[in-house]
Amino acid sequence: MRLSDLYRGELSWRELGVLVRQLPAGARTRRALGDTDSMWGLGEHLQAAVIDELRVANWQRANSGLKAHEQSKPPEPVERPGNRTQQRRKITADDLLAHRERTRLHAVA
Repeated sequence: MRLSDLYRGELSWRELGVLVRQLPAGARTRRALGDTDSMWGLGEHLQAAVIDELRVANWQRANSGLKAHEQSKPPEPVERPGNRTQQRRKITADDLLAHRERTRLHAVA
């Protein structure tokens, strides 16, 4: 399948959007469009979970026996890609066209 199929009418914009959303996690196109969810694998997520648990355990030990108003704030979890509080940004046709123009500028003639 080629992107030129879109302009020949053999591929619709909807089908292209579905294909882009189903790209593998590490695909260059997804990263170029700003998708950072795929930057961490299972190993990185597990390491972040271990760090979070160690921080909480140390915080608990440091604050044991203290009254609530004397305790320090609980630690913040390690920031992870994909754990955004805002809505996921949808990839639009304009995003795809802008990406095409950016990559066309860097293409080797």
